[in-house]
Amino acid sequence: MIFHDIMSRVHVRRFWLAGIVLVAVLAILPFSFHAERHLETATRVEGSEAESVSQELANRFRSPFVDRVVLVIQGLPPADSEEGEQALATIVEGLREDPGVSGIVSRLDLRDPIFLGRGGGTFVLVGLASTNGPVESLVPELHERANSLQNQLRARYPTVKLELTGETPLNFDIRKASADDVQHAESLVIPATLALLLLAFGSLVAALIPLAVGQLAIATTLAIARFLALHWHLSVLIQNLATMLGLGLGIDYALLMVSRFREAISAGHNGLNASIIAARKAGQTLLISASTVAIGFLALLTVPISEVRSIGIAGLLVAGMSVLLANTLVPAVLAVLGPRIDAGRLPFTARLDSHRAARTGNRWRQWGKAIVAHPWLAIFVAGTPLFLLASQAARLDTSLPRGNWLPPAAESVHALHTLEQMDRGGIVESLRVILELPKDSIAQTDSGWNTLDRFAKRLASDPRSDRVISITTMAESNRSSLGNLSRESRRTFLSRDGRAALLEVLPAASVSLRDQVNWVRELRKTGAAALTGIPGATLRVGGIPALNADYQTIVGDRFASVMALVVVGTLLALLGGFRSLFAALKAIALNLLSVAASFGALVLVFQDGHGISFLGVRQGTGSVFPIVPIVAFAIVFGLSMDYEVFLVARVLEARRGGLSEMDAIPEGLARTAGLITSAAAIMIVVFAAFTFGNFLVVKMIGFTLAVAVFIDATLVRIMIGPALLRIAGDWNWWPGGLAATRSAPVMTSGE
Repeated sequence: MIFHDIMSRVHVRRFWLAGIVLVAVLAILPFSFHAERHLETATRVEGSEAESVSQELANRFRSPFVDRVVLVIQGLPPADSEEGEQALATIVEGLREDPGVSGIVSRLDLRDPIFLGRGGGTFVLVGLASTNGPVESLVPELHERANSLQNQLRARYPTVKLELTGETPLNFDIRKASADDVQHAESLVIPATLALLLLAFGSLVAALIPLAVGQLAIATTLAIARFLALHWHLSVLIQNLATMLGLGLGIDYALLMVSRFREAISAGHNGLNASIIAARKAGQTLLISASTVAIGFLALLTVPISEVRSIGIAGLLVAGMSVLLANTLVPAVLAVLGPRIDAGRLPFTARLDSHRAARTGNRWRQWGKAIVAHPWLAIFVAGTPLFLLASQAARLDTSLPRGNWLPPAAESVHALHTLEQMDRGGIVESLRVILELPKDSIAQTDSGWNTLDRFAKRLASDPRSDRVISITTMAESNRSSLGNLSRESRRTFLSRDGRAALLEVLPAASVSLRDQVNWVRELRKTGAAALTGIPGATLRVGGIPALNADYQTIVGDRFASVMALVVVGTLLALLGGFRSLFAALKAIALNLLSVAASFGALVLVFQDGHGISFLGVRQGTGSVFPIVPIVAFAIVFGLSMDYEVFLVARVLEARRGGLSEMDAIPEGLARTAGLITSAAAIMIVVFAAFTFGNFLVVKMIGFTLAVAVFIDATLVRIMIGPALLRIAGDWNWWPGGLAATRSAPVMTSGE
């Protein structure tokens, strides 16, 4: 009776807690809809030189073209003809009516041949200024205005075409591609995951619970991210990662809880007691598992790049919400269901009972006995291909991938290709160089003017340069012509104090993105004093190439520290849980092997192009995005540790129960291998679904995670891990693992 009263009080408290969580989830759920509209696609590298150039143009220059788009025009008479100028004037007047437009430059303002593209096309530079939300929020209205102007001109010019491109429209279209990828991935993942859960449980009700938890984890993460985006710069990648990790972790954690509950039900407990047993035995493991996952995401918050930090926030929110839902709502639902957890049994699957569980356990027990009987053979068979694959990771190149990896169907991408055909693609990818002189005013002194003019001509003489635009080039090197330039031109290219000037350096069409990045680094390393001959002169380089250079540099510099934080944090967590030095070090070493092998697969498939056509990419990319290795490492390390916790905790539990190492290892495999394979299969399906989208960086991340989980759940945890446990013997648990009593707070498997 006393035991029943205690259990009832525990149950009541859990129901109250579950009710509070449910109310909170339902309250914020509506805010998850269209959360991507509040997320940014522009990459922000805090404290970078590229960011400082943008801030300087906005504050010191008061330039109306800090953020800009390019309106590409085709199908009109040549822009240098009278009829072409009239049509162009109609377009410019229509654009000026848009409240988000801060400035316009076209052939009408600047009689420069740069506006006369090859094949007769032209373009208009449009500056943007947004007071509400990110600047890309102005793109839809600008699209509508461009379409309206196009329809207005079509009666007279049937082939006219107006398209937007530039960094801002490209970012907008990337966000749309990201949202489409999420919808496509969910359409693939949910049916496949449901099928796997039905296969594992044989019951529709039992299968739907983990799926529902995964969906709730995603929705609540996006809702919270929407509120956080009001104060912080959060990337649209949150949407992809929240879906990817929510379906993986949310389902994984709920699967753990439901499995424990069904075991308790099959052992004869009623719904109330079974839910409490499941929550007690699986709950601690879920908390430890979520903690190891969170360590990796916390490390990502130390990287001052909006995309990387956003992924860290997404991971923390997903892990937190998944473990909260699995430890509160799921036990309450299970208690209500009781034996009805098997409702909706499929006719072709056997009901999960003790006999079926015993048969499955016996098969894994026999496998474990084979491993412990021949540990060195197991290490050789599984380790050889892993080390060969891991050796390829040494060739990992984290510069920008080659080829066209932008969404092919997007208008901004088509317009960019049109600009390139007009031989004007450098407008979008220009280097924005600010030259500042120590004393002389550029506008008011001959020495300052001549210094800028010489510097502009030196940049223009570089074979990588297609064109240099500056205040001196527009005035044809004549300072007396400065007054003939428009106010917008002077504000754009000359600071208000006259000591700093902007030079737009357009790279030649043959200069790749990688070469542009190298050019930026070369200019920065050489310095203004050497380039101009003026001691004390400074230069700062911005623009897309400079942003890419800063991005790569920061990721490269922070990768080692992120890796160290993840490894040390995970090691401390494992030492606290197992109280064993060898078990913790072994887990770290095996995780590093899994990560290295997955990076090797990334090199072979994406970088080298072996089999990449199956993923919808035409050829090898030659390199991988800098963000992929650092993000994949942080995620994989936490996810892989789940399986290590399940296995080693069960072996340790068996050792403390009196079994020898030879018997404890097969027993641990019998208790956990089925869970590990089921959970890993779901993770692999989730991650693999994202490799079939149009967002190349997400393809790479999804592929790397899927390969890592597959390797870890098969070769590493089912073969190499048990073999190493057998070889180490009692050293596995030194110094204090075996000394603990059964009542000590240890990691317990939640399967």
